[in-house]
Amino acid sequence: MLIDTHCHLDFPDFDAERDAIIERARQAGVTQMVTISTRVKRFETILAIAETYENVFCSVGTHPHNADEELDITTADLVRLSAHPKVVAIGEAGLDYFYDNAPREAQVEGLHRHIAAARETGLPLVIHSRSADEEMAAILTEEAGKGAFPFLLHCFSSGAELARVGVELGGYVSFSGILTFPKSQELRDIAKTVPRDRLIVETDAPYLAPKPFRGKRNEPAYVAHTAEVLAESIGVSMEEIAEITTENALRVFAKMPRL
Repeated sequence: MLIDTHCHLDFPDFDAERDAIIERARQAGVTQMVTISTRVKRFETILAIAETYENVFCSVGTHPHNADEELDITTADLVRLSAHPKVVAIGEAGLDYFYDNAPREAQVEGLHRHIAAARETGLPLVIHSRSADEEMAAILTEEAGKGAFPFLLHCFSSGAELARVGVELGGYVSFSGILTFPKSQELRDIAKTVPRDRLIVETDAPYLAPKPFRGKRNEPAYVAHTAEVLAESIGVSMEEIAEITTENALRVFAKMPRL
């Protein structure tokens, strides 16, 4: 039993065969999936997918790439939309200073709004952080001082210090197919330092397919390959990592029922 805690089933890559993708995931032992919002203005599309499949849940939020497009979306809007039974998280929101597709000020403002929504609702904030370790750590530390909020560092590819800060503040660390890449030994070393009760796995599908599918379109079924490498990295069996990551996912996504 595995849970893909982060995929994008609303993306056009999946339109032609979404039913088949959900079925392949089931056959691979992936019992639940969380399809993640990147634009609140597309929320109805994401929600419709989650409502179609019993084992698919969703989030509501604005990706940092789109932060400047949705500055009219308030914390109150996020809280209101998150009340739907199928919405189990806020985000993804955060900072992406690698691509800088949106002004940094807009990304920071959006992140603060999403943190406020996570604190108010108790739903976990799915955090996107790339090339912004120091500022992300500073914001999380500052905001945690105002009141605790649940969060996870999605598709973790940052440095050891951000992982340490995230865990110290009560967060979870989510590993994607990047963990399986040959040049990701530093990331595998970081995974060893993360407490076992804070580890989760994801695909970020359709992106970042793990070995042996690297370069191809990713899909939720492939989360098993990331879980296998995570198991090897921390020295446990595949059965143990499935239990560890599933229990952790159900704890952080506390609104999501166990199926």
